[in-house]
Amino acid sequence: MTVPECAEALGVSLSRVRELLKDRNLVATRRGENNAVYLPAGQIMEGEDARYVLATVRGTVMVLADLGYSDDDIVTWLVSPHEELEGSPLDALRSGQ
Repeated sequence: MTVPECAEALGVSLSRVRELLKDRNLVATRRGENNAVYLPAGQIMEGEDARYVLATVRGTVMVLADLGYSDDDIVTWLVSPHEELEGSPLDALRSGQ
């Protein structure tokens, strides 16, 4: 999802999404011809009253960054299937694993 799509999904401003990215509560990568910022949509959860950022993303991103992963590498790792997880790490985080 793009930054504007994320802002709309969360019901916040574009600057708030950028702040969430800066604070590592969300992670994104650049792609496409215009080098636009894209976020894995799985970082956003559906709550009873509103959508919210999956809390465990920040800790995961911080650990991977400390290990030398770039944001591109982190996004790839989060969304790629892993046999031992029977899905992607992001799927595992979403299910509370």
